[in-house]
Amino acid sequence: MAKIVLKGDIVFTSNKDRFETYEDYYIVAENGKVVGIYEELADEYKNYPIKDYTGKMIIPGFVDLHLHAPQYPNRGLGLDKELIPWLNTYTFPEESKYRDIEYAKKVYSNLIKDLWRVGTTRSVIFSSIHRESTKLLMDMLMDSGLGAYVGKVNMDRNTTPELTEDTQRSIVETEEIILEYKDKSNLVKPIITPRFVPTCSVELMKGLGKLAINNGIPVQSHLSENVSEVEWVKELHPELPDYVSVYNEYGLFGQTNTIMAHCIYNTENEIDIMARNGVFAAHCPYSNYNLSSGIMPVRKFLDKKVPVGLGSDISGGNNLSIPSVMVAAIQASKIKWLETDKKLQPLTSSEAFFLGTKGGGIFFGKVGSFEEGYDLDALIIDDSSLMCGNELSLEERIQKFMYIGDDRNIIHRYVRGNEVSEPK
Repeated sequence: MAKIVLKGDIVFTSNKDRFETYEDYYIVAENGKVVGIYEELADEYKNYPIKDYTGKMIIPGFVDLHLHAPQYPNRGLGLDKELIPWLNTYTFPEESKYRDIEYAKKVYSNLIKDLWRVGTTRSVIFSSIHRESTKLLMDMLMDSGLGAYVGKVNMDRNTTPELTEDTQRSIVETEEIILEYKDKSNLVKPIITPRFVPTCSVELMKGLGKLAINNGIPVQSHLSENVSEVEWVKELHPELPDYVSVYNEYGLFGQTNTIMAHCIYNTENEIDIMARNGVFAAHCPYSNYNLSSGIMPVRKFLDKKVPVGLGSDISGGNNLSIPSVMVAAIQASKIKWLETDKKLQPLTSSEAFFLGTKGGGIFFGKVGSFEEGYDLDALIIDDSSLMCGNELSLEERIQKFMYIGDDRNIIHRYVRGNEVSEPK
């Protein structure tokens, strides 16, 4: 039985309303799962291997609920444009390159190293439409020791000729990946990935919904990111009342575990359906700023008990670091409160931290916290360079790290109790 003890200053959020802090305590784990947090080690744990990080913070690994692996080379490009022109000018031409396995390997190697570097221990990833480079990405992630869901993108309408799939082939290739990878790894799994309603025919959505339900595979897509996109969906599907109803109609909205990215312009009825179906919202503030999409009313979703996590949304988003996304989410919520709706209280630091750890981690199961039975996904933070000689509380230290720390402060990374070294 694999056993480990980490000693240090422990910080996490079992709920969004407060940080839980344990100065100079021990976390005990067996088989990658947290057994408990203790001020003193009981005799039964004293022979477990101890990693002594006294004076360092021990926090949960970060969870990124939404990013596009093939867009990694495009970070920082084309961000003067809105969503649809940006997709057509930058994103689709870049994604068409992933027929080339060698090109894919080079990009995905850099992405995985950077995910490790910034402390993202779990992520939910869009690949491209290409079966072989999607499999390559999954294999490379397995080798890295990081956890992920990875989806081959499906598109059979309203995109460039190079990315327009044959409907049946798209379904068949998706099923092939599911059957090959669903039991291949405990940490890297397939996820069904219709890009969004405008690029997926009814036949394709029906087929993907059946695959999801028949195989118990989760689903990810985009929802209500941009005003013109919402209007486009209305034009394409006048027979249904709203955007959510299109996904719901075809078994792609909580019939299995589901994430929808952005959720800026959802109606009250759509938010109610998300809450009822347990659909996750991935809040991606950087992308929403960069593409002039808008600000998600996060408080509304939290108040209605919709599960919410954070996404870097590379490359609409320009920053892979989840602590940086946490800060952007807080700032976005303040502007929303200030300029549009005084009922929507801004996010607190503990809420933003929760969203980037346990809030998104729940999509993976018991991930993102140090409660008993949770996976020991942990980062060791040396924040001594941030202290300026001040004596700070643990709550002040974690806030300071969120706002001004970076990957240089992350000195060790653990996933399910195993230390993960820099991917090759």
